[in-house]
Amino acid sequence: MNRSDRVLDELGYYLLAGAGGDGPAGLPDEARRGEELGFGTAFISERWNVKEASSLVGAACAVTHRMQIATAATNHNTRHPLITASWATTMHRLSGGRFTLGIGRGVAALYAAFGIPNVTTAQMADFAQVMRRLWNGEVIVNHDGPIGRYQVLFLDPDFQEDIRLALVAFGPKTLELGGQLFDDVILHTYFTPETLQRSVRTVKDAAQRAGRDPNSVRVWSCLATVGDHLPEELRLKKTVARLATYLQGYGDLLVRTNNWDPAVLQRFRQDPVVTSIPGGIDHKATAEQIEHIATLIPDEWLEPAATGPVRACAERIRRELDYGADAVILHGATPDELEPVVGAYRDIAK
Repeated sequence: MNRSDRVLDELGYYLLAGAGGDGPAGLPDEARRGEELGFGTAFISERWNVKEASSLVGAACAVTHRMQIATAATNHNTRHPLITASWATTMHRLSGGRFTLGIGRGVAALYAAFGIPNVTTAQMADFAQVMRRLWNGEVIVNHDGPIGRYQVLFLDPDFQEDIRLALVAFGPKTLELGGQLFDDVILHTYFTPETLQRSVRTVKDAAQRAGRDPNSVRVWSCLATVGDHLPEELRLKKTVARLATYLQGYGDLLVRTNNWDPAVLQRFRQDPVVTSIPGGIDHKATAEQIEHIATLIPDEWLEPAATGPVRACAERIRRELDYGADAVILHGATPDELEPVVGAYRDIAK
């Protein structure tokens, strides 16, 4: 491991961040590079194009030796529970216990268009409990719960698999569920410090009420990390365009969660440039359109990120830990783009 005196278990990153650069063929190199830099966990998000989670997880597990590989996230209702449970067990054993199965709700409007049922909190709770039972060799007969009715669910009576479960959480009900039943809780990007602190308290309090050790549930901040060493056009795409895409998809929830001004969101939605873009702004907008959109988003909304000189980025990452996060995902950048930030972080974390 280069430039490393310890594994940075408190830091993670996303493989194929954003649109994924050169696509899935670039994942093995990104996985090896992240492990070389000392990251503790590599996360994989799922998109229905060339980012199918089970394929990418297999590749990442196969080319790494130490780093945890986690989905953040896939959905529990796009595969049969036995398929998901056996996939997780396969990855768990393939990687020597380094796989984390992370699930989330997804974007409700998109799923409705695709004919996929909306994901509920009760379903995610039921799913987590069923996975634990299957991984411990149980035969589940006549299951009738939020995830559906199944006459028999069964894998192998000899299974005693200790597989981590993660939950991507946004609202208070999901945060509470994470504290009750999951090992990792992954927060959303562009949470203000106040929102981060509130979210951590919600998770830890829920864990304690459920009779669990609050310290056993790891809460991840997801912090956009885009230093000045990157070209300006790329920085705008990774910050302004990415936040704008969130505002397109679930702006009301993000604005309400952060106690931001809803009038700003309304002006953003009505802007003719925004309405002219056929799809996600981070994928479809031109550089000129992104520059215009930057004038619509207040600096306050872009502040919850690690930006500026690499030293300032590293210090911002440390502050996320001071605010109460157990770990931080350096979001939206590749390992090569993050290398100088990681180096600066090591310098101040000694």
